[in-house]
Amino acid sequence: MWVCGFHTATHVATLTERASNSELPKPTKYHHFSAMAAVPTPAVNHQSNESEKVGARVVLALAGAKLLLHLLTSGRYGIFRDEMYVIACARHLDWGYVDHPPGGILIGWIAYHIFGHWLPGLRLLPTLAGAGLVIFTAKVVREMGGRSVAQVLAALAVCVVPIYQLFDSWLTMNAFEPLIWLGCFYCVLRAVNTGSGRTWLGFGVLAGIGFETKYSVLFLVAGVLIGLLLTPQRRFLADGRLWIGLLVCAAIALPNFLWQLHHGFPFVEMRQNLATGHRDVVRGPGAFLLDQMMIMGPLTAPLWIGGTVWLLVGRERARYGAFGWAFLFVLGSFIALKGKNYYVTPCYPVVFAAGAVAFEAVTGARNRQWLRVAYPASMAVTGLALLPIAVPILAPDSYIRYVKWIHVTPSASENQNNGPLPQYFADEFGWADMVREVARVYQALPLADRNQAVIFSNGWGEAAAIDFFGPTYGLPRAICPHDSYWLWGPGDCNGKVVIVLRTDGRGDRKAFATVEKAGSVSNPYSRRDEWFDIYVCRGLKFNLREAWPGLKRFN
Repeated sequence: MWVCGFHTATHVATLTERASNSELPKPTKYHHFSAMAAVPTPAVNHQSNESEKVGARVVLALAGAKLLLHLLTSGRYGIFRDEMYVIACARHLDWGYVDHPPGGILIGWIAYHIFGHWLPGLRLLPTLAGAGLVIFTAKVVREMGGRSVAQVLAALAVCVVPIYQLFDSWLTMNAFEPLIWLGCFYCVLRAVNTGSGRTWLGFGVLAGIGFETKYSVLFLVAGVLIGLLLTPQRRFLADGRLWIGLLVCAAIALPNFLWQLHHGFPFVEMRQNLATGHRDVVRGPGAFLLDQMMIMGPLTAPLWIGGTVWLLVGRERARYGAFGWAFLFVLGSFIALKGKNYYVTPCYPVVFAAGAVAFEAVTGARNRQWLRVAYPASMAVTGLALLPIAVPILAPDSYIRYVKWIHVTPSASENQNNGPLPQYFADEFGWADMVREVARVYQALPLADRNQAVIFSNGWGEAAAIDFFGPTYGLPRAICPHDSYWLWGPGDCNGKVVIVLRTDGRGDRKAFATVEKAGSVSNPYSRRDEWFDIYVCRGLKFNLREAWPGLKRFN
């Protein structure tokens, strides 16, 4: 559904644009390579058409291979912590949540109601979005004037990016963000190439959808406006259709903004708490850039760096320079704001596309054409070597041995005790076992206690796992004061019998008349933060509903 909506939005302006093509000069394809070659003969044109067809088939094959890879590995480990949280939020559909907009939650609601607990089905839409990004990146290359070599190279670069491989494996908002951003860039690109401002409506629609998916799209919009201002394309700033597009974006974003306003902007409160709580790993500028090379794949760095340079100082800088400035603005903003290293990742496909166009032009001479084989082949080999780091194709013990053998340690974005696996894999282990142990404790209670027992978790990860797996064991829904769970309140908990998760028991002894250790949770591959004891607590000394506002934890 989301992918279909994306394609609809990218064609909104194109449909209206065609109606007025007679008013506009027809753009010449590959105009900026015209000085590099003689006027083609019909035979050369035939060869060029054949080459384009072959290139298109290779791009489709790459997208298909990426799709197949994720389909085959989507059930290899277990469900990811954030996926369970998405599904928990989907049980409370609203215009907003503490830590994210509602768009991704709607996708989760659809996926869960169609596929239930079947992981390949739950992850189908993000997997399709990842394959779509491969194809659409090639389309952007073609719009920039790139032929088959450039299209295949850019598509290959998207395929081998570790962070994209990871995000496309989960039912989270991160899988859709790069596709939406690239759609926005494509609308700008069409406006530049046609000289018409009609595609700004599509830009506004996609940016609005992006806002309802992740708030970071605001950096994209600001980057595009700054890029226009710093280049001859500033003429669009006087085009009313650009501002109409931005009004459309604001209209789509308005319901969530009003929700945040009504609830006192909990997202802002959460971000402030994270900044002071030191949960996230803060990188200096140098380390942040090195992280980019790792999470995007080391051999894609020449492509995106070269693409940025080509956009800013190349022959087409007057036409396409706005994209280079937008990329630098997004990159610089997240460095300055001490954001997580993956926040920039939605911006890379457009500089991949530019880098591929530049590469194709530079390697056009006969004595350089060997690079057209050597560079993509090296990128593919490196991508295959790094594949197990981002895609669960190995058993956990084999993964641990493999990363030691290749001497690569994935960078962490949070200060967590992750155990032998990186956080993103560790958070796929232990949840079903945890819920099974909680169910054992729950079933061991006397019937009278069981009928009024409540499961209380200090973190939404454990609460979401109870809500995901718990119905199989007859468990009640969990209550939790963490992030969006706090909004849903304590239910009808009377405090007489409470099963408490993720606690050391010390604070509970002050709050309850009796506290009894009843079980413990651990898994060799999960985060060590998820190793805890389970307590059965009785006789809460205060009214939980009255105390609930003070228990709020937004972080």
